[in-house]
Amino acid sequence: MSEVRPQLDELLFWSVENVSVELVEVADTLVRVEAQATALGAACPGCGCWSGRIHGSYLRFPRDLPTAGKRVVVSLRVRRFLCAEVSCPRKTFVEQVPGLTRRFGRRTERLRSTLVSVGLALAGRAGARMSDAFGVRVSRNTLLRLITSLPDPSVSTPRVVGVDEYAQRKGRIYGTVLVDVETRRPVDLLPNREADTLAAWPSERPGIEIICRDRARFYAEGATRGAPQALQVADRWHLWHNLGEAAEKCVFRHRACLRPATAPLEELEQTSEPPDSSPWPTGHRFAERTRAKHATVHALLAAGHSKRSIARQLGMGFSTVLRFAHVAEPEQLFTGQWQSRPTKLDAFKPYLDERWQEGCTNAWKLWEEIKEQGYPDGYGNVRAYVSRNLRGKPQPVGSRPPSARAVTRWILTRPEALIERDRIQLKDVLANCPELDALAGHVRSFANMLTQLQGHQLLAWIEAATTTDLPSLQRFARQLERDLDAVTAGLSQPWNSGVVEGHVNRIKMLKRQMFGRAGFELLRKRVLLYS
Repeated sequence: MSEVRPQLDELLFWSVENVSVELVEVADTLVRVEAQATALGAACPGCGCWSGRIHGSYLRFPRDLPTAGKRVVVSLRVRRFLCAEVSCPRKTFVEQVPGLTRRFGRRTERLRSTLVSVGLALAGRAGARMSDAFGVRVSRNTLLRLITSLPDPSVSTPRVVGVDEYAQRKGRIYGTVLVDVETRRPVDLLPNREADTLAAWPSERPGIEIICRDRARFYAEGATRGAPQALQVADRWHLWHNLGEAAEKCVFRHRACLRPATAPLEELEQTSEPPDSSPWPTGHRFAERTRAKHATVHALLAAGHSKRSIARQLGMGFSTVLRFAHVAEPEQLFTGQWQSRPTKLDAFKPYLDERWQEGCTNAWKLWEEIKEQGYPDGYGNVRAYVSRNLRGKPQPVGSRPPSARAVTRWILTRPEALIERDRIQLKDVLANCPELDALAGHVRSFANMLTQLQGHQLLAWIEAATTTDLPSLQRFARQLERDLDAVTAGLSQPWNSGVVEGHVNRIKMLKRQMFGRAGFELLRKRVLLYS
């Protein structure tokens, strides 16, 4: 054992000073190591006074990482010292071995740091399963408690900070993530996205010079109040994304230009087969049953049967037989449920017919479009109208026109990056609609400004965009004018919020890992400490 002890000292306690291994016992599933502290004295945790007077000793059994598939338990003898300071409220205190033990700790520091690393990487449930795999049984709550007990990392004041929102509960609760753009590391998480909360953070850190943000009003206000000395830079990705949304609305507004000129709806109806002379439904079980009963009643009347006799033979009420006998045509009985009562969908039916002729056959998309126009009811009525009234109508002959989203994608893509087929289709669409041709020109000039960092041309672009006949593009240009300084800086400076968007996606992953346990404090610890 004298030859083995130095190796065990180096293997088990290579980073720990003042510890001596006395005995090692190996069983089937357990390795027991007896050791003792060998320091000459210790500092009192109350007053900091050094003492070497020993009051007594006792054994501690901190659990260590397993080795060779066996559980390791350290039997460590520690001493209790007498405090030499008379005024200290502590009369005695127990020594701690730095790097091995801590007060009230039941695990070695090495095992604790390993569990913390597992918890930061995998959170509760997955971390508990991983810990069990390498021989340390621990609950998910213990891992989460270890994470929340960690101190916040010390971070220097960033020079360039990126600001963006993240969803704690999508559509309801949002927070703010702040990232050091130069080091690409998160520096803090805020519990909400209010201007006051954001303003308080940079006001305590006067070294901030540049703030990269989107164009949300609360972030602009908070950055202005909290760091008036900082240059605000609007993120280029958000600018391009907003331009894409405005361009798609413009293309959708001119969707009639996406297909070649076709015959009017009236001509198509004239060329189609003439409808049935009867305006009443055919094939419906109630309609066919009414027609059959009407024919039977009139046949029996023609044969000389009385109305009461017909009622007894057919099992019908006498008043019902009278109603059938008094009408010459069965269609006169189609009242009530067969009447065309006004519905909330009537005002939108011409639009649905027009979109059907344009090639849109998706009932859900048609419902979403009329919902934006003020239709108050649900999807079922639109689906029923499409299946009953539109499915049998003829559509224009020819290839299906491109969708508004596809044309928008072609306009937003570099011309040399388009495939030949898309380039030809885009050329035909732009030749057929001068407004979309003008839109493509404005989009490409904005893209040139954005990629070449030519922010000095922004005012001229806004002036040109506001004079077009494209309302969505005009609104986008006016919105840029309200945040002109930040947008100009975004189109001139090399800084952007791309790294912040990456951390927002990472927050989504961390939040899903915790299966509903992602409270703000726990989420903040994992974001700041595990990166």
